[in-house]
Amino acid sequence: MKRAVVAAGVAGAVLAGVMGVVAPGGAAAAGGGAGAGAGVGARAKAVVGASVGVEGGRASVHGAARVAYVESLQDDIRFTVHARSVPFSRPVPGIPGGMATDAEGVVKFSHAAPAGSKPVAAEATVDCLVTSGRTATLTAVLKADTPAMPRGTRIGISVQQGGKGEPDRLGFSWGAANVDTGTLDEKGDVTLSRVGTCMAPAPFTTVIKGGFRVVHAELAKFPGTRGAEGTRAAGVQRRG
Repeated sequence: MKRAVVAAGVAGAVLAGVMGVVAPGGAAAAGGGAGAGAGVGARAKAVVGASVGVEGGRASVHGAARVAYVESLQDDIRFTVHARSVPFSRPVPGIPGGMATDAEGVVKFSHAAPAGSKPVAAEATVDCLVTSGRTATLTAVLKADTPAMPRGTRIGISVQQGGKGEPDRLGFSWGAANVDTGTLDEKGDVTLSRVGTCMAPAPFTTVIKGGFRVVHAELAKFPGTRGAEGTRAAGVQRRG
């Protein structure tokens, strides 16, 4: 059985459904007629319009930083992230128009231990980005082999831009999460799970040098669709 990936529109449909449950004054939206529905739609548009960021309404993350990772506090671990959303630019089987979270850019990271071991450095091509306020999750595909992950592996990165004197934070998919307890390797050890697009853990490390800037933008609407039609076109599908 094949499972198509989740594309654009599902989150918006859920949000609209929640907003439509209760109309102002406690009356059910379903009983409010076309006027109530129009009011909900207008409010939803206002929320979306007010939260779109700069860069022409495109989400982005830019910056470079050294992070403190609890398992390797003495090590020099650095990340550079330059990612920008490019909606509906990456066709995939079953979704020829691409997804609202499609993105472009580059992620670079390096890890050097103070004991003098050879530093590890890698670069990956960004393929997905989604934001919420000062937080972003993105994924990127490795351009070359690393000691732990082969070329073509998708990695997940999360970034939180600090506010009110708080430090920026960053998370990465191979650091403290994403093990598959149901799949063991030839030694009987757990393995790393495959990372799906835009999937990353919460930002669990603290930035101690440098920083990131997150520009939030709402997801673009799936092109050529409207309302329930868009949900059907962009939602989860199961095929026998």
